[in-house]
Amino acid sequence: MKTEQILCSLGIDDHNRGGFAGEWIGSGPEIEIFTPIDGSRLATVSQVSEKEYDKIVDRAHAAFIEWRKIPAPKRGEVVRQLGNSLREAKADLGALVTLEMGKIRAEGEGEVQEMIDICDFATGLSRQLYGLTMPSERPDHHMKEQWHPLGVVGVISAFNFPVAVWSWNAALAAICGDTTVWKPSERTPLTALAVTKIASEVCRKNEVDPAIFSLAIGHGSTIGELMLHDRRIPLVSATGSCRMGKRVGEVVGGRLGKSILELGGNNAIIVTPNANLDLALPGIVFGSVGTAGQRCTSTRRIIVHRSIRDELVRRLITAYAGVRIGNPLEEGTLMGPLLDETSVNAFVTAQQKVASEGGEILYGGEVLEGEEFPGGRYVRPCIASAANHFQIVQDETFAPILYIIEYGNADSSPSKAVDEMGEALQIHNDVPQGLSSSIFTDNIREAEYFLSNRGSDCGLANVNIGTSGAEIGGAFGGEKETGGGRESGSDAWKTYMRRQTNTVNWSTDLPLAQGISFE
Repeated sequence: MKTEQILCSLGIDDHNRGGFAGEWIGSGPEIEIFTPIDGSRLATVSQVSEKEYDKIVDRAHAAFIEWRKIPAPKRGEVVRQLGNSLREAKADLGALVTLEMGKIRAEGEGEVQEMIDICDFATGLSRQLYGLTMPSERPDHHMKEQWHPLGVVGVISAFNFPVAVWSWNAALAAICGDTTVWKPSERTPLTALAVTKIASEVCRKNEVDPAIFSLAIGHGSTIGELMLHDRRIPLVSATGSCRMGKRVGEVVGGRLGKSILELGGNNAIIVTPNANLDLALPGIVFGSVGTAGQRCTSTRRIIVHRSIRDELVRRLITAYAGVRIGNPLEEGTLMGPLLDETSVNAFVTAQQKVASEGGEILYGGEVLEGEEFPGGRYVRPCIASAANHFQIVQDETFAPILYIIEYGNADSSPSKAVDEMGEALQIHNDVPQGLSSSIFTDNIREAEYFLSNRGSDCGLANVNIGTSGAEIGGAFGGEKETGGGRESGSDAWKTYMRRQTNTVNWSTDLPLAQGISFE
């Protein structure tokens, strides 16, 4: 399918308004969007003005007042239909993700599948927003805890997952009775336009206010800052860099608002002598090369036992050499381009810093040129030998660079290496971020140590799978400078609601708690 057909099928025009408040608005400065595949222009989007932003939030709040009155299972039915509409648009929307962001077609469609999955999850959850009942110390009293809708939720998403992260927030917020105002990355706004058009149509078919799913496209320094300071928005969910997250936490926390922060990862895999390398290898390669190393869960560090280091590196280099790099829309491509020139420059600069700090480039790292690689954004993924204390290792680079870090004694047997896990974990945890982590081992002691309270300090810890590819059923998020937020599954829904404790007296007396007498 040609680019023009993909855009047309999703309602993307040559010029588009970037705000939705039940109707399309947007009269601010224009943003031109270019595909990283070859640098060609896709479309233009008009940002929203400050006045238009205010209108969007006002409409979202008005929609909330009515939406919260609808029973949660009925709200779940709207979300179910949203999931079905996304199913119908999966191929086209996945292709648009690829066009705008650059991830391969399979990953683009996989991202849309995440949206579908969270809609399915939220539909069932709409009948399970459980509270609690508690015994009271006073006779003929009872206590209960219930959850109420919170209000307008601000969603700030990043370029690397331009639609999935919105859905994690919007689907849960919707069944909880909230409305959302979405500020997507200004680098990937077209997918947000397409999704909002789909969501608005579902709302209209169900005769509910389409402003439940509102949109405000603009730069972080303008529209993003307005959202952070906006007291009409009690919760801001923000995905991005640690630097951005600190700003969100500072401003939203300063007005005593709530925030969900999903920030940097710097994720590591420990590979022990007890690992099945045939299993570890594809997990490492997908984790480090998938999405051209631009996932928050991308594998950045391999902490490998010295006794198997050379074999693993040899096999990784062979695997990397077989990675087909090129047009992500074409069948068989495993790695597409980086998003933009800034990303390419960060990739090149990181390698220079590795060398200056005493590391060594073991494979790759070139910026690719020629007819097969138009636009200047294609690179060969890099494997580097490094030490964990290098500043460039501590500072996550959003690009396909994999650092090889050693632990243990080269002469240790696999059974002896179990006792060296403490060193591996010390290295593993000695970074500011704490999102995703993994260990490859067939030894139960090593696996359980890794998952214990003395093990990985990350929000996600896996055994014998890679760091990428989290399922929506579990809560997604990390610790330390990753921000501490949780989205998606488990009980993450509670963040989108307000908790209320109730005490009911059905007696004819008024006893006080703690046996207090007040006469």
